[in-house]
Amino acid sequence: MKKQVKKQMKKQYMPAVIVCVLILLLAAAGVGIHVVKKYIPTKERMDLNEYYGKTAEGESVIVLGTEIMEERAVTSDDQTYLPLEFVSGHLNQRYYWDSSNQQILYATPSELQMYPASQNGDGDVWLKDGSVFLSLPFVQKYTDMDVYMGENPSRIIIQNQFTGVNVATAKKDTYVRYRGGIKSPVLTEVKKGDTLTFMEEYEEWVQVATMDGYIGFVKKKDVSSPEAKDFERDFQKEEYQHLVMEEPVNLSWHQVTSEEANAYFTDAVANVSGVNVISPTWFYLQDTQGNIADISSADYVKQAHDKGMKVWGLIDNFTADVSTTDTLSQLSSRQNIISQLMSAAEKTGLDGINVDFETLSEDAGPHFLQFLRELSIECHKRNLVLSVDNPVPEDFTSHYDREEQGEVVDYVIIMGYDEHYVGSEEPGSVASLPWVEKGVVDTLAEVPAERTILAIPFYTRLWKTTGGALTSEAIGMDQAQNVIKENKAETIWDGSVGQNTASYEKDGSSYEIWVEDAQSIAEKVKLIPKYKLAGVAQWKLGFENSSIWKVISENLK
Repeated sequence: MKKQVKKQMKKQYMPAVIVCVLILLLAAAGVGIHVVKKYIPTKERMDLNEYYGKTAEGESVIVLGTEIMEERAVTSDDQTYLPLEFVSGHLNQRYYWDSSNQQILYATPSELQMYPASQNGDGDVWLKDGSVFLSLPFVQKYTDMDVYMGENPSRIIIQNQFTGVNVATAKKDTYVRYRGGIKSPVLTEVKKGDTLTFMEEYEEWVQVATMDGYIGFVKKKDVSSPEAKDFERDFQKEEYQHLVMEEPVNLSWHQVTSEEANAYFTDAVANVSGVNVISPTWFYLQDTQGNIADISSADYVKQAHDKGMKVWGLIDNFTADVSTTDTLSQLSSRQNIISQLMSAAEKTGLDGINVDFETLSEDAGPHFLQFLRELSIECHKRNLVLSVDNPVPEDFTSHYDREEQGEVVDYVIIMGYDEHYVGSEEPGSVASLPWVEKGVVDTLAEVPAERTILAIPFYTRLWKTTGGALTSEAIGMDQAQNVIKENKAETIWDGSVGQNTASYEKDGSSYEIWVEDAQSIAEKVKLIPKYKLAGVAQWKLGFENSSIWKVISENLK
């Protein structure tokens, strides 16, 4: 009886056990499937409209190298046009919009090209709804770039970096994903051997860009280590040929304020030695139409040539009521200035032009650069050296664009003075050695050393503090020594600024001076061979001590 009961109970429990086992098996299978799914890379594709951003009808996304741009290209009759702001900001800044004449100007090293704008999208330049667009072939004419086209969404992919590019090679066929992770959607596939731009490395993933405009992530193990690569190019463009002197430049500015003052050339250079370029202040803006004052003298040039000096006539923008921006923003005004300068150069036998346009506002920057390009064309046709004066680099002068200047002109001159000036809130050196040296280093980040000239001051400032009010006056070397001697002030060498300093009290006022003398000038001139600069310049004749010329010559070598 007991056996029969046990047998019946066994029969009753068997289905339950089987069910439990099946449940356990199914649960295990579920867990297994979940685990497997967790480690299986997704093949889901990224929505490219979401990735690149939506575009309006007739628009195309722009991808530049490793960045999807905010700007959009436009199309007309199957022709692609790029926004001028994008081209100027990222590809080639020499496309200049002449708003007065509704045209694009492009200055090559040898000529000024003019391209009128069309309202219909059927030319090189399209003026569309108040914005300027340039056709892709027009941009490619003057710009080294590779272009790829994509669809869905419509996009144009531009590569314009070809030297020192960090690249990696795909070791196998693999996916480029939107994010670093196997569950991130796929952007595109790459084949074994494909070249990728290497952007950033993470623990297991690498951010890369493909040559056809996808920026995403691949597994680190699937690509090679990065290496810098230069891509061979067959793009040809006209290069600037620079006119430079075989010997170091030793230039002095000569402040000439009237035609009659030209007669004092002999007196001005009586004690000068070693100077091979003199730059008289002969030209300045008179109005926004580009008319200039001209007090140049052929006799002055002849006398300078007889003394072995080249003459670079200086033009400045110091006329207070003439807007530099308004003047340089007009093609007619720029060409008027240039025409008059070229006439003066031919009339007098000038060897070069020195441009001294100071305190340029940011909005004047593009027009100033265009002026230099146009002036360079005419100067080089006549074998005239073109130089331009710049303040030491500061954040607020970045619009001077010394790099572009260095391409266009023959010499870039650093005005290594006015560290402290007439409006300074506290007294200090006109040109401390560390400040001047930093100006040199920062300039050389943009301009080749062999065409960079360092200008040094022959003046200093005598600072006077009375009852908390600060004033100063610029004085020359001999006058500074007389002031020190007359007031029995003790000079102390301050190595931190590379100058002798002195201070004294007189009639209830405090006086301070950072002296420019043989010792300070020697330290500044030593920067020229140290950084292999093209030479030295001095502001100005008449402020110097007669013995300073030997100091300059000895330290310039």
